[in-house]
Amino acid sequence: MITISNIKKAFGKTIASDIPSFVVNDGDILGLVGNNGAGKTTLFRMILDLLKPDEGQVTITRPSDSRFSRSEKAETVNPTESEEWKDWTGAYIDDSFLVDFLTPEEFFAFLGKINNIPQEEIDERLKPFERLAGGEIFGQKKLIRNLSAGNKQKVGIMSALILRPRLVILDEPFNFLDPSSQNILKHILTDYNRETGATVLISSHNLAHTIDISTRIALLEKGQIIRDLPNAEGSARQELETYFETAAES
Repeated sequence: MITISNIKKAFGKTIASDIPSFVVNDGDILGLVGNNGAGKTTLFRMILDLLKPDEGQVTITRPSDSRFSRSEKAETVNPTESEEWKDWTGAYIDDSFLVDFLTPEEFFAFLGKINNIPQEEIDERLKPFERLAGGEIFGQKKLIRNLSAGNKQKVGIMSALILRPRLVILDEPFNFLDPSSQNILKHILTDYNRETGATVLISSHNLAHTIDISTRIALLEKGQIIRDLPNAEGSARQELETYFETAAES
């Protein structure tokens, strides 16, 4: 569970985040939607301790399965004060998360080594991503820096999931992907959530894909969450489409 309390962040006179209270429940697939500058990436960066809030805090409650923590101490951690949350969190924000002077195979082997996962198991964990890779990532002898933007995106998404985290955070995961890969990714994320019970947070400008996979949607405007919408069977679609149509006309 993620709890946001009185978070504020400004860049000069621009308010990037102003959220008095918000809770992401275990097992949610939460979609963050909003126009450019709404504060989606800023919020993700604060959750991941890549950006310090001016005020307030984020806390993350570890999963009940103790395999995902280094200790049996406090149930809840503040990412600015503890590294413990990293044991159960996988994230991809942009290609700064990649080691781009490695090939994809070398990068995944590196992730396995620093997490004490044998190479054989890493190879096994990569098999569910073969359709997403589409024959363009593995066995190409290309450094990550020389891959297309779409294939870098795929490597980043795989790196977020390969350690089987209980919390997944992906910023604009559908960016740069062709339509077939976008549909494959939707199945990967929903299957992963269903099979593991993991909490998944995504932001996206692709409203249709976000509605398709999210169980809940938060609509951001000027750093504030102005709607918190349940999305069973796509129930948030009409309200969101109306909001964005009105925004486009104003």
